[in-house]
Amino acid sequence: MNYEPDPPDTAAPAPAVHADDLTVTRGPRTVLHHLRFTVPRGRITGLLGPSGCGKSTLMRAIVGTQAKVTGTLDVLGRPAGHPTLRSRIGYVTQAPSVYDDLTVRQNLDYFAAILDPGRAAADRRHQHVTQAIADVDLTSHADALAGNLSGGQRGRVSLAVALLGTPELLVLDEPTVGLDPVLRRDLWQLFHDLAATRGTTLLVSSHVMDEAERCHRLILMREGELLAEDTPGALRSRTGADTVEAAFLSLVDEAAGRTRESTR
Repeated sequence: MNYEPDPPDTAAPAPAVHADDLTVTRGPRTVLHHLRFTVPRGRITGLLGPSGCGKSTLMRAIVGTQAKVTGTLDVLGRPAGHPTLRSRIGYVTQAPSVYDDLTVRQNLDYFAAILDPGRAAADRRHQHVTQAIADVDLTSHADALAGNLSGGQRGRVSLAVALLGTPELLVLDEPTVGLDPVLRRDLWQLFHDLAATRGTTLLVSSHVMDEAERCHRLILMREGELLAEDTPGALRSRTGADTVEAAFLSLVDEAAGRTRESTR
């Protein structure tokens, strides 16, 4: 199923993420090369590309945990890593960040208490925990130890933790890896519900090209460089391809051709 964006709103706020000349180095190696892109608010932007192309590095830069970042990178109107962004961004890494010796609910209770401390906030925390568990369809496993869950279930616990603070921006690093088709479908429905009903901005990375069709916009990367940034439909039209995967391969070939020409 294809998801295309609504017509542009001329009164729309500033983008959730704006990058200009964004470069990241690691030792002698440049990992990200002069990236320039925007992530619109209230939409799902897919960050697509093969493993090792720099997607995780870019996500760490956006949430403010990546070292040696140069250029401009503004997130929700602030420089990436600004202290005021901590409660406004939810971040889910590839490896589930949960305590195996706690139940699902205990994990969320713990993180909720960090986000919203104090006895007076207890009722509010309970509501947020219950809602987050329901959002990721783990209500029936709320009292199960996280260590006894499957890998996909543990990943959903991490997602529930990220949802606790009702973040404005949700950054998800390959959240559907290892999930069966039914769970993948259900998670993508949740992502669209978050964008449509709560106005959440989602940046979702993947190396599975069929997931690109589920996004409103796409950022295509290869070897630390930006290949293209547009809607799925526009990328298909631009390349004359039937699928985003075919469009991606066409763009790779186009970039390789430019490189050969520049070295002659």
